[in-house]
Amino acid sequence: MSPMDVRQRHNVTITGRAEGPTVVLAHGFGCDQNLWRLVTPILAPGHRVVLFDHIGSGRSDTTTWSAERYATLDAYAEDVRELCHDLDSGPVILVGHSVSASIAVLAAVAEPELFAGLVLLAPSPRFIDDPATGYRGGFTADDIDELLASLDSNYLGWSATMAPVIMGNPDRPELGEELTNSFCRTDPAIAQVFARATFLADNRDDLAGVTVPTLVAECAYDAIAPRDVGAFVHAHINGSQLITLDATGHCPQLSAPEATAEAITAFTTTLTG
Repeated sequence: MSPMDVRQRHNVTITGRAEGPTVVLAHGFGCDQNLWRLVTPILAPGHRVVLFDHIGSGRSDTTTWSAERYATLDAYAEDVRELCHDLDSGPVILVGHSVSASIAVLAAVAEPELFAGLVLLAPSPRFIDDPATGYRGGFTADDIDELLASLDSNYLGWSATMAPVIMGNPDRPELGEELTNSFCRTDPAIAQVFARATFLADNRDDLAGVTVPTLVAECAYDAIAPRDVGAFVHAHINGSQLITLDATGHCPQLSAPEATAEAITAFTTTLTG
C-alpha cells in the first residue's frame, strides 16, 4: 500500500509538536481514537501524537476487514507495524491500551527496531484465570463464555451492561455512557470477532520477548485488569517499570487523563532526555 492508503485505511490523525518524540496511541476493544481526546491535548505540546483506528473500529476502512484475518491479534500487530513504517519518523513510543497492550507486545517482539519504548496501559495478556499456574486474569473460563454468548445474542444490550463495569466510576455515569456509545458505533459482527480475539487470547509467553524499554501502567482499581495482572506483566518483561495510576476503572485516559498523560510524558522524557 502507498503511505496515503495506510493513513486512510486507519483514519490516521497526527497532531502536536512536529519535532517532538512520536507517540502512537492505540485504543482497545470497542473503542476508537476518540477515547484519547482528553490525553491528546496534554501530550501535544511536547510530542508528535499519532492517533488511528484499528480496522473495523471508528472511521477505519471497514472494507479491508475480514473475519478470517482479524480472528487473532497478530493481524492487528501487523497493522501497527505497517503504520509505524509509514510514519518514517524513526523509532516511536507506542502506547497500547487494554488489548492493544498485547498488540503492542506482539509488534515489538516482531520488529523491536520500530519502537523506542512501549507504554502498556491497563494491560492484560490473558483475561482468563489459569488455576494450573496460579495466574489470575480476573475472569473464569465460564465468565468469558457467558460474556461472549451475551455479546453474540444482544450486542447493544451487552454494551449497555458491560460498558459501566469496564469504565468503573459509578459516580460519573457520563463516562460509562460514553463507552456505551463507542461500543454501539461498532458493527456487531466485527465486535464479535474482535471480542474473541481479545478475551480468548493468551500472550503471557510473548512478554519475555520484549526487549525495548517498557512502562506498565496499571490502575489502582480495575475490575477488568486487576493489579495482579500488572504485577505479572512487569515481572515478565525484563527491565520494565511499573506505575500504579491513581485511577478507577479500565479506561484511565478518560477517568484520569492528567495522570495518564503525566505517566506517558515522564516515560518519554527518560527515553529522549
